Amino acid sequence: MAADALSELSVPGTLRAGINLANRLLVTGTSPSGDPQGVAPDIAAAIAERLGVGLALVPFATAGAVADAAEQDVWDIGLIAADPKRAETVAFCEAYVEIEASYLVPPNSPLQSIEDVDRPGVRIALVDRAAYDLYLTRTLKRAELHRAPIHAEAFALFVDEKLDAMAGLAPALSEMAQQLPGARVLDGGYTAIRQAVCTKPKNATLQGFVDRFLAEAKASGLVATLIERYGVQGKLKVAP
Repeated sequence: MAADALSELSVPGTLRAGINLANRLLVTGTSPSGDPQGVAPDIAAAIAERLGVGLALVPFATAGAVADAAEQDVWDIGLIAADPKRAETVAFCEAYVEIEASYLVPPNSPLQSIEDVDRPGVRIALVDRAAYDLYLTRTLKRAELHRAPIHAEAFALFVDEKLDAMAGLAPALSEMAQQLPGARVLDGGYTAIRQAVCTKPKNATLQGFVDRFLAEAKASGLVATLIERYGVQGKLKVAP
């Protein structure tokens, strides 16, 4: 199986991994050489080690950019959240961690629950083409989505335009709430964002190899060990 998977790598002897730098729970820092460090890069390194090849990390500013690059042949695997829209152009393997998605609301907000948010006139700030944007685009019926290209700009939009809520990953929203006294993250979540590994659809053997590896990595405790190593316990949890 490994030999067949190796034949699907575009650069012999090297696994190129597309890494989303925007997710600070999965990419928590950089090495002295400037390479991304965190749970996602370590998962990519473990896959490369199992294949018996070197690893080249290919950084991207957003998850959407990773998905967009699938047809450009710049990565063999991409580490981004699984989503049906993205699955139109990439093939997802096993999810390895989950992150709860929720809403941040401003001080004195009348919104008390997740269900309160999807109402006429409610305006929600969020990052364009993030996994939770794709999810809310499919599921919200009445609220309005106001998009920004990156997290900092989405937060500025939320504050400056006095929007009713900001959608995002609950741990990141909790950090943002500290910048806005009285703001709070609503209890619960509207979905669990499943962080996964994807391949090009044509590379079915590599996809199967990664699928089996990730199932083993979760069962063996490797994923849990990485979560602890990078201090993101309580923010990431091993995907079921």
